Amino acid sequence: MLRIIDARTGEAVVATPVRRGLTRVEAHASGYGAGSLRVLLVADLLVRALELGGTPVWSLLTGERDQAELRAGATALGMHPFEGGRDLGAGAGVGEAQVLHVVGEDGGAPDEVRVAVAPVEGAVPAGPVTGAGSDVDPAALRLALLARPRTEPLRLDAVALGEARDTLVRWRRAVADWARRPSRPVPDHLRGRLRTAWEDDLDVPEVLRVLRWVEDAGPELPDGARFETYAYADRLLGLELTRDLGAPA
Repeated sequence: MLRIIDARTGEAVVATPVRRGLTRVEAHASGYGAGSLRVLLVADLLVRALELGGTPVWSLLTGERDQAELRAGATALGMHPFEGGRDLGAGAGVGEAQVLHVVGEDGGAPDEVRVAVAPVEGAVPAGPVTGAGSDVDPAALRLALLARPRTEPLRLDAVALGEARDTLVRWRRAVADWARRPSRPVPDHLRGRLRTAWEDDLDVPEVLRVLRWVEDAGPELPDGARFETYAYADRLLGLELTRDLGAPA
């Protein structure tokens, strides 16, 4: 069961409805930039985690400025589509039972559960979002934004993007290689570690640590199980880790 820290109270709250109904995830971002994209990314992760648990979700984007740019950035980074305008989400829609507001450092949101996202130092590379000719993989930007807990400030620079790019290249090659071996189910202990991580206040850095452990595990972990573990985790991470399946070895 997904629990999230409410920034107003510092207490953990259940993100899934107690009664049958959907959860509304509302991203508050105004003005295009790395910090706003991080807010949208956390909202996207909440949507993915809730859907993995079987909870229907309604995701909204609110804000006064640069909405077209933010939506383009969200699309480039593989996020779920956001509907627009707080008016669409007002009044608790049919069957709605929970509302989560994902907010940046300005903290602007109604007096409901707030999921805090720390600021980002650094600018967004132009290419992944605007098509301005950068060779930066949008998934590398997504991974760089996922690398630290969402409540900690993050520095986005050439070093962070380079590390994320190198990790993606290595993981995608490994996944493509593991896929050539006989399939094996995700081991129960690894599935449990992954679910425990993302259901504990959306601890994505712990999910990434589990993947690094799987990468370095000895021969007792079959390659087919490694592949399925990465594919399973990527349902939350959205990094296209299986993108190179079928590519020449």
